[in-house]
Parts: sequence; C-alpha cells; structure tokens
Amino acid sequence: MANASGKQGSKNASKGSSGGSSSGGGSVPAMPGSGATSSLMGSLNKKKKPFLGMPAPLGYVPGLGRGATGFTTRSDIGPARDANDPVDDRHAPPGKRTVGDQMKKNQDDDDEDLNDTNYDEFNGYAGSLFSSGPYEKDDEEADAIYAALDKRMDERRKERRELREKEEIEKYRMERPKIQQQFSDLKRKLSEVSEDEWLSIPEVGDARNKRQRNPRYEKLTPVPDSFFSKHLQSGDNHTTVDPLQGQFGGLNTPFPGGLNTPYPGGMTPGLMTPGTGELDMRKIGQARNTLMDMRLSQVSDSVSGQTVVDPKGYLTDLNSMIPTHGGDISDIKKARLLLKSVRETNPHHPPAWIASARLEEVTGKLQVARNLIMKGTEMCPKSEDVWLEAARLQPGDTAKAVVAQAVRHLPQSVRIYIRAAELETDVRAKKRVLRKALENVSKSVRLWKAAVELEEPEDARIMLSRAVECCPTSVELWLALARLETYENARRVLNKARENIPTDRHIWITAAKLEEANGNTQMVEKIIDRAITSLRANGVEINREQWIQDAEECDKAGSVATCQAVIRAVIGIGIEEEDCKHTWMEDAESCVSHGALECARAIYAHALQVFPSKKSVWLRAAYFEKNHGTRESLEALLQRAVAHCPKAEVLWLMGAKSKWLAEDVPAARSILALAFQANPNSEEIWLAAVKLESENNEYERARRLLAKARSSAPTARVFMKSVKLEWVLGNIEAAQELCTEALKHYEDFPKLWMMRGQIEEQSGPMDKAREAYNQGLKKCPHSISLWLLLSRLEEKAGQLTRARAILEKSRLKNPQNPDLWLESVRLEYRAGLKNIANTLMAKALQECPNSGILWAEAVFLEARPQRKTKSVDALKKCEHDPHVLLAVAKLFWSERKITKAREWFLRTVKIEPDLGDAWALFYKFELQHGTEEQQAEVRKRCENAEPRHGELWCAESKHILNWQKKIGEILAQVAAKIKNTF
Repeated sequence: MANASGKQGSKNASKGSSGGSSSGGGSVPAMPGSGATSSLMGSLNKKKKPFLGMPAPLGYVPGLGRGATGFTTRSDIGPARDANDPVDDRHAPPGKRTVGDQMKKNQDDDDEDLNDTNYDEFNGYAGSLFSSGPYEKDDEEADAIYAALDKRMDERRKERRELREKEEIEKYRMERPKIQQQFSDLKRKLSEVSEDEWLSIPEVGDARNKRQRNPRYEKLTPVPDSFFSKHLQSGDNHTTVDPLQGQFGGLNTPFPGGLNTPYPGGMTPGLMTPGTGELDMRKIGQARNTLMDMRLSQVSDSVSGQTVVDPKGYLTDLNSMIPTHGGDISDIKKARLLLKSVRETNPHHPPAWIASARLEEVTGKLQVARNLIMKGTEMCPKSEDVWLEAARLQPGDTAKAVVAQAVRHLPQSVRIYIRAAELETDVRAKKRVLRKALENVSKSVRLWKAAVELEEPEDARIMLSRAVECCPTSVELWLALARLETYENARRVLNKARENIPTDRHIWITAAKLEEANGNTQMVEKIIDRAITSLRANGVEINREQWIQDAEECDKAGSVATCQAVIRAVIGIGIEEEDCKHTWMEDAESCVSHGALECARAIYAHALQVFPSKKSVWLRAAYFEKNHGTRESLEALLQRAVAHCPKAEVLWLMGAKSKWLAEDVPAARSILALAFQANPNSEEIWLAAVKLESENNEYERARRLLAKARSSAPTARVFMKSVKLEWVLGNIEAAQELCTEALKHYEDFPKLWMMRGQIEEQSGPMDKAREAYNQGLKKCPHSISLWLLLSRLEEKAGQLTRARAILEKSRLKNPQNPDLWLESVRLEYRAGLKNIANTLMAKALQECPNSGILWAEAVFLEARPQRKTKSVDALKKCEHDPHVLLAVAKLFWSERKITKAREWFLRTVKIEPDLGDAWALFYKFELQHGTEEQQAEVRKRCENAEPRHGELWCAESKHILNWQKKIGEILAQVAAKIKNTF
C-alpha cells in the first residue's frame, strides 16, 4: 500500500510538473487533502526531489528551457501586478536580460550613427563630434552666434524666396485646381433651385428606404372613462405589497413592534383596510401629495421672501449662486494649503495674508477672507498693503475703523490717508481727514494736490502758498499756484520756482505763455532762448521730441507765439545738416496730423529760411496754406516763392489760379506775364494763359496767344489746344486745317487722331471718321482710346460683326488690357447676347485677374442673388481698388442699406479722389437719401478734389458743349444721367 501510494504520489507529482507544458502555465485544481497526502508520500520516498512540493519561483514558465510554448487563459494571468512589486527581468527578451546587456545597449545608443545613409562626401558623417561632452556656457554662446548668422542669412533673401514660393503655389493651384474650385460656378447655380425641385430629387435606394421616409403613424385609441372609474371604485390599483418585501425586511417584519403585529396601534384604519389587513398604497400617495402641498404653501407664504421663487429673476439668482472663480476645486484646495503653510512658516510675511484673503474672496467666502486679513493686520501691523486690503474687504463703517487703526500704526502712510478720505462721503469730512494728514505728512505732494482739489480758488491759493513751502521741488504745485495768482505775483512765483527747480522746462514754457497772455509777446522769444541756455548750463539734455510735443500743447492751448518760439529754438537740435530738409518735412506733416497747424506753419517758415531756393519746400508750404490757410496767406507765400524760385512753373500757375478763383482776372494776367518773362518758352504757362482768356470769353486773345505759342513753342499739346479752341467755337474748317498741320509734325500723338475722327464724325459721313481712326491706329497701335472709338463707330453704324472683329484685333495687339475686355463684354451685353457676355467676362478675368474695373462689371452681370458672392470674390482679388469699392457701394444702395452704402462711398472717394464716377454716384445717392448738408458736403469735397478720370465723368466733362462748365455743374449733370438700374 505504501509503495503503491508512493508511486501514485510521484505519478501525480510528475503529471503536475509536466502538465504545465501543454497548458502554458495552467494549473489543475487538486482534490481536497491531496496536498497533504503527496507531501507525506514524498517524505517516505527517498528518490523524490525536495523542491517538487514547493511553490514555483517568480516568473517560472514550465517547459521554457526545452523550447516548449503553451497557451494562456484568463484564469492563468492572475491579479494585476502592483506598482510596488519587484520587476522581474529574468525572462526579458534577448539583449536585455542582464544589467550588462542594458548598459551595453545604452552605450550603443550613444554611439554615432555610422550608417551609409548618414554619410556625405563633403561633410562626412552628420552629427556633432562633441555631442557626448558637457554642454557649457561657451557652447551655448557659440550656438547663439551661429543661430544669429543663420537667421541673418535666411532673412537676406526671405522676401524674394517667399514671393517665389507664393508664385509657385499660385501657379500650382491654377494648373491643378481643387474640385471645389472647378465646380464653384456650378455650385452657385444651386441657389436657383427651388425647394420643391430640391425635394423631388430621388434619394439613393429609393424603394428600399421608402418605409423610413414615409413612416406609418401608430394608431392610438383612448382608454374609456369607465375603465378608470371601475378600478378607482374597486381599489385594485396596487393595493398589496409584494411578499418578497416582507420576507427580506419590508414592512411585514417578523420582529415585535412591527406594523404587522397583533398588538393594537399598528392595525389602525388609517393604514390597514378594514377587511383584508393589507396596505392601501393609493391613500398613502394621497397623503404624501397633501403633505407636499402644505409645505409648498408654507414656503410661498414665507415672511422673509427669500425662498419664494421668482420666475423672471430665477436665472439671475442662479448666476449669483455660481462661484466667480474659474479654477478647479482641487487647485483651490492646493493653493489654500500652500498659503496656509506660508502663513505658518512665516507669519510676518504680508503677501501671504493678502493672497490668502483674495483666494477666499474669489471662491465666495468673503467672511473667511475678512477674518484672514484682520489676522494679517495683527501679525503685520506695519504693512501698508495689508491695512489697505483689510479696508477694501470690510464694509463702510468697519472700513473706517480699520483705517483709523491703521493710522495709529502707520501715521506717515500717504496711501492710508488717501484711502481714509475716499471712504468719507461728506466733503467737509474729506477736508478734515486730509488736513489731519498734512499735519503728520506735510512733505507729500499727493496729499497737497488732493486737498487743493477740494478747496475754492481763494482757499486753494492760500493752501498752495503753504504747499510750495513744504514741497519746493514740486513743479505741479508751483504751476498751479502761478495759475491762481495775478500777473505780477505769477511772475514772482515762477521766478521762485526756477530758483528751486532749475532743471525743469515746464516752468520756462509757462512763463512764456504768461507773457504772451498778457500781451508781452517780445519777451516770449527771449524767455525760450534763456530757457535753453539755462537748462544746458544745469546739465539738462534738450530732447527735441519732448519740446515739439510741448509746442503742440501750446498751439492747442492758443499760445501761438510761444509755440512758434519753441519750434524755432529746438527744430535744429540733434539733426545732421543733410537730414534737415527731410526731417523737418516729416515734423510738419506730423504736426498737421496732430492738429497743431501753427507748429507746422512755424516749421515750414524755418525751413524756407534755411532752404530759400528749394522748390519742393515752397511747394509743400503752398499746399499747406491752400488746405489749411487763407487765400491771403497762400498768395503772400506764393509771391515770396516765385521771387526765390522764378523757374518753378507750378508756383506761378498756383498764384495765377488763386487770383482767377478770386475773380481777379487782371492780377492773374499780370502774374502770367511775369511768368512769361521768367519762362519764355514754357508750354504750361502758355496753356494756362490760353485757358484764362478762353474761360473769360476773350477768344481773340486766346487765338493770338496760341498762335504765338505755336511759333515759339510748337508742342503737340499746343496744337491740340488750338484745334480744340476752334472746334468748340464752331470753326470746323479751321479746326480740320490745324489738325492736318499738327499731324504733319506729330503723327504719333493719338489725341490728334482722336480729335480728327470725332470732328469728322460730328460733321457728317462715317467713312472719313473711320478712315481717320484707321490711320491713327496704324501710327498708334497701342492707343486704347482709338480702338474703342473705332469699335463704337462701327456699333453705331450697326456693324456688330465688324465692331467685334476690331475689339478682337485690339486684344491681340494689346494683351491683358482690361478696358478692351470690358468693351467686348459690354458690346455683347448691349446686343442682347448675355451668355456670350458672361463667357467673355470669364475669359477676361482669367487674363486680367487683378483688374478692378472687370470685377466691378462682373458683379452686376450676375443675377441679384449671386451679386453678394461675386462682390466678396472681387474684394478678395482687388481689396483696395476704387472700382470694386464703388461696386460694393452700389450693391448696398440697390439693397436699400443706406448706412453701409454711405460708408463704402466715403471709403471709395478717400482712396481715389480723382475718380469722377465715384463722386457722381455719391452725389446721386445723397440726392436721394441724404440731407441738404450732406449733399453740399459731397459737392464741396468734389470741387476741392477736382476729379479728372472716370468713364461717365470724362464723357460729360470732355464733351464739346461742356467745355466752359465748372466741376460743380458737371457733377450735377453726371448725377442726373445716372439711373438706378443696377
């Protein structure tokens, strides 16, 4: 029996040891008592190994040594390993089993990568030779230098490289556009699809999803009232308790004293039905509802009213209950613990108490914050910040008590006294607090200023007299006292101020303003010069920008003489001689932008004294006087200008025009006569004289002047003006003769050919006009206006095919010209071929993608629903083009968005004031939707801008019948011809 048992035990043991090889670490559950039996038999069997009864070591896998692999089930994995368990690396993958392997691996990782892919023929292997060495401060400095060099080298061609990359990206996107871009024009047409058409589009899998698309509604039949009444009378609705509830501790408990006891009191009629001995759940529910109604009634009748629900203010009350802090609760707890630690380790550290109080305030615990800060005042009684924080957190009266206590601990604190005055609501109390403060802190400028602000002028003067004695170095107090004193006393006050503060410029400037205000202007220049000398003697650096700012303040305050004196004294300080002109012009423009016109005038005057022969300086000064001065100041300046620069034609012309606008024609003639003497062969002066005579109906004088000009200065413009004069006067033959003579000398001047064709077109037969245009195009093939005139002539004659061919030929001769493309589009549109016009517009935008005039036309070629989208595309391409801005303004106008339309009109005329069409449309808009003041403003601004360009504007201004009309009249005519058909 013993041997058999031993064999059986060894057999079981061997089976247990080998069974794991097939189960991958799985264990076979033993029968109860088998472990004891096996250990007993093993002790009797000497051949059995002692370790067979021991538990397997950590990480042991049976059969792994002989290469056996098994499977693992979920029950074999066991519980998850804890983070504190020792790591078992005995079965790590090859190469990482020992510490030596891991150290070797780390060493190999640090070695340089000597792969062939990392090798360069010129530089060798990539990487640093000293990457394993320590990174010291000199290495960091060297890296910074190399990084700066790399950055500098990168910035040298940065703009060119970015421009090239941008062009390459645009080229790539044009060659390979996205599908979204290819079908964008088709997608826009989806907006034309109606809702019914959209719903009629069949879905994918129409038959299969028919049930989902058309669900059959469930039929619901109401329950009859007899059903409810029957069950209510019988009381059968859930009147019994589940027996399981009584079995497992419900109401039907087996313990004495329960509800289901045989003793009286539990089986009352209120809880038990008379005959059945069961609970009536319906009555319990009714009792619960009654109790709830009673409680709600009590709440609604509450005297305090805090618990009554206000439907309108409900959300507001909820918002007030939300804490104002935005941090996480855990972060607040950490901050609270950290600040508590700081307070305990260093209780005399004021910022810790302030931070703790503010943390509690942010989290909504205001009382805790107050308690903390008051504890802080006890621990840090000499801290000004702690007392101020305590006064801030406490309510009114308590804050006053806190400040009073703070004053006892810190009687010299200015901030506490200021806070005490702020807490007072009565002016007398404020004065009393500040005077008490000045008794303790008489050297505080802030306290004196606060006290003076509360006093009347006479009391303030007396108080300031005392203040400058206590604070003799305060410039503000001295200047305030000087402003309150009389002229003589103010001079004495300022002299004392200069003695006490010899390094402040404001005292000198105030003295100069005082003299100017009292009519003693001759002293202003002396005071400013003496100020510069005195300040330099006291070692003060003269800052030019600061003095110019002071001059601008004097200008705005009305002290013109002081302002000009300051400018003259400091304008040349710290500037190189070669930079003077450029710097002074910038200073003048800066003063104009700041509204300091007298400063700018003084700068121009000084610049003209230094550079009397510079035409550009005179011209800038003249434009300044024209825009911001009077006519008299402009004419006086121009007289001085032509005396110093007699060869400057523009200055002569400005003077003559000023006299002409003032209706002083003889003076204008005399100025032009002097200009002829200084510039005998000047084309501009000749033409100005001709215009002056023709505008004043002196046609014979104009003819004689033009004849002299043709003999002395026979230029193309002189011939053109001669032809135009005869044309507008009705002398067609003389105009034709002059035009023929002019073309002999200037056959490449396109305007002469244009005038010849228009004269022939006006006189009668079309053939001569056509011949003139064709001859002109042979000599001037790049004249766009000639091509347009010839095309319109053929269109007027009804030859659309010929007009279309002319425009195609012109586009070949002059590629990428938006005006020719625009005329081609309009030709087709006028012919009623809108589809062809849209096609041509698409081609035009491809060839001229940045043409604002084409984009503006494209907006109104679209249907009304698509115009806004097209305008957005136009703004993306031509953001600052005046034609696009004008198109957007017209679009808002058509949509009756008056305010937005006015804004875009203003933006357009600001960007391009020379565009007459914009002014005409703006004026038309104001005539319909603006006031008389707005209409007059637009008209005045247009007359000042003197526009000369624009399709509609030029068609009206260059018409023969309008040659003598002024800008205001032309504006009204163009606006009258505009129709709101867009």
